[in-house]
Amino acid sequence: MNISALLYFLLFNGIVAIISWRKIRKEKTITSEGFFLGKRNLSFVLVGSLLLLSNVNGVQFIGENESVYINNMTVMAWGMTSIVAMIIVSEFFMPIYLRSGIITTPDFLEERYDAATKKFVSIIFLVSYMVNMLPTVLYGGAVIFNGIFDFSDILGISNFAMMWILVWSFGLIGIIYTLVGGIKVIAISDALLGVGLLIGGLFLPYFGLKYLGKGNFMEGVNIILSSKTEHFNAIGTAKDAIPFSTLFTGMLLVNLNYWGMEQYIVQRILASKNLAESQKGITLAAVGKLLAPLIINIPGIIAVHLYPTINNTAEIFPRMAGDVLPSILIGLIAAVIFGAAITSFNAGLNSISTLFVLNIYKPAYDKMQKPLKDEALIKIGRRFQIFAALLAMCIAPFIMFAKGGFYNYLQKVGGAFSVPIFTVLIIGFLTKNVPPLAAKVGLTFFVICYVLSQFVFDTGLHFLHVLAILFVITVIIMLIIGKVQPMRIPYLQKDSHKVNLEPWKNRHIYSAILIVLMILVFILLSKWGIVCC
Repeated sequence: MNISALLYFLLFNGIVAIISWRKIRKEKTITSEGFFLGKRNLSFVLVGSLLLLSNVNGVQFIGENESVYINNMTVMAWGMTSIVAMIIVSEFFMPIYLRSGIITTPDFLEERYDAATKKFVSIIFLVSYMVNMLPTVLYGGAVIFNGIFDFSDILGISNFAMMWILVWSFGLIGIIYTLVGGIKVIAISDALLGVGLLIGGLFLPYFGLKYLGKGNFMEGVNIILSSKTEHFNAIGTAKDAIPFSTLFTGMLLVNLNYWGMEQYIVQRILASKNLAESQKGITLAAVGKLLAPLIINIPGIIAVHLYPTINNTAEIFPRMAGDVLPSILIGLIAAVIFGAAITSFNAGLNSISTLFVLNIYKPAYDKMQKPLKDEALIKIGRRFQIFAALLAMCIAPFIMFAKGGFYNYLQKVGGAFSVPIFTVLIIGFLTKNVPPLAAKVGLTFFVICYVLSQFVFDTGLHFLHVLAILFVITVIIMLIIGKVQPMRIPYLQKDSHKVNLEPWKNRHIYSAILIVLMILVFILLSKWGIVCC
């Protein structure tokens, strides 16, 4: 074990914890809005940091570098095309959400359709987070942490046993973090960890290339640009894990749902001071996604040359970090990975408690007894967070036995929850007469058909294309129902006047720059760029 790196890790995490604690100790989150949305006073820097760190976690560091090592850079499309989705969400989704003054995204579905639709979607979210999102975040962080410090070999125990120890360690620390200060403490620690992610992430490719070139950085660059350049290819064919055509079908839908509907993501944006701050925060996070391949994918390219053969491809990222970085940066990377895992875990816990308390528990309680006070709601929310965390901590270690590609499998399973909800949401945005019945029929039809197509019947189509086809069919079904049985009173959105809805004046300029840069990255990583060299 690298003792120096471990000490640096403890130091960096101690600094983050102390600063976060000092920032929030004078604030009281005694209201439900304060606990769940940080009193709606987050600046664009905190919003952007929250979005980026909630999105970046151990699953990506493991899965994307593994995919680059085995295949090529096509996996980066998930992050790159997020930029387009984030721009659309910033321009069209956020004004609608903030005008309504909602706390959870299903709140809008209640406003647009009815309470039953809101409850249906809330339950889908809860199941998805507890059995899919939270466990994979813990598992991904544990795998990387064990790979960096090699705890299993040092302690002489199996990887499975080590996974239990690390997953439960991460989970218990995450519970403490989220119970202490809700979303506010997460936001502050995210801003600090974002700086560490940028520093550590940029240094890893540098030291990796220097290590590959035996002390000469430019020699390392020459090596990866002159041999095995096929791994640089980001324009996937039908044989690749991510065919390029999927960028314009199911992937766009998944990303729009993720950035515009996923509760643990949107809740970060809803905590912003106003619409302009939320749009700036989304743009800042989009800049981070533009730099993500350098941090998340390039190490996989370097690993192709460093480790021609490796038994467990999931260990590529942590093994490389441990081999090429100086102790202080190993400690920093470990701290960022740890922080990213805790952040994503906490974001999920905060969103789960918000969904359960405000969308399921409170409405049921209000029908039977007197309305609950904020203190009671927060207490119930914290108890449910503990329950959800413990369940995730029990599931996470068993992910190591999952068959198939780790990252691709997670995206495939997530499609069963994400795009059906997005379909109902987008129809709610664009129409005024489609009734609640259409939402329920659409959700049920989409989920059943997708599960059958992926886990029962072999359609021969990429799962992202299946999602796009089902999206179109479900939209048609909902529109037909809306035509045959329209709402008696057309939907009309009301303004809650909770935040200033004046948009950011420069958003279109920065959006255009981001899209141009995104296109240039794809061109660079294609036969017209590095791949042909």
